[in-house]
Amino acid sequence: MAVLAILAIATLAPNAHADARGEQLYRNCTICHGPDARGIPLQLAPALSNLSEKYIVEQLKKYKSGIRGAHEKDIAGLRMLPMSQTMLTEEDMQAVASHIVSLGSSPIEPTLEGGDPVKGKTLYATCLACHGPDGKGNDLLNAPSLIHQHDWYQLTQLKNFKDGIRGGNPQDITGAQMMPMAMMLGDEQGMKDVIAYIQTLSK
Repeated sequence: MAVLAILAIATLAPNAHADARGEQLYRNCTICHGPDARGIPLQLAPALSNLSEKYIVEQLKKYKSGIRGAHEKDIAGLRMLPMSQTMLTEEDMQAVASHIVSLGSSPIEPTLEGGDPVKGKTLYATCLACHGPDGKGNDLLNAPSLIHQHDWYQLTQLKNFKDGIRGGNPQDITGAQMMPMAMMLGDEQGMKDVIAYIQTLSK
């Protein structure tokens, strides 16, 4: 029994350290993403707690290396570049991602107007393969969850993909995959329609 107790303590100790490290690192993020990781619109910051640990880590890696967020027109991305440098190691990224996910996510009130979810459901057919019928994403395809996210942020990112502001870096393989998908939505109305449908999946 004593041996089992020692093994249990040895197993829990690293996890406790990682949890504490993740919470400490996330304090630098709260000014934009909030203490609950639901994002602050005035800071152009998205919700994070709806995302998977894997996706969060991958995006931090992209920011840290300059693959994402280096475009002069990506205002929010440019803010993330220096913040990503506070993650000194991949273990730091994993720790903060784990803390963010532990906060849990919940639906976010929509702010966009004029979107038609009925038309959006048809347009969402192009998103199904990667993001799934429930919008929860697929880590194996590096596709993030789309639910419990700000609709204004989704519109901004679709525009960024369409204009090459995001996904234009040749090293951003997954981002490049989204560029033609955004173009298939046509104009802003099409984007609003598909986002309106995604919002129905969050309820």
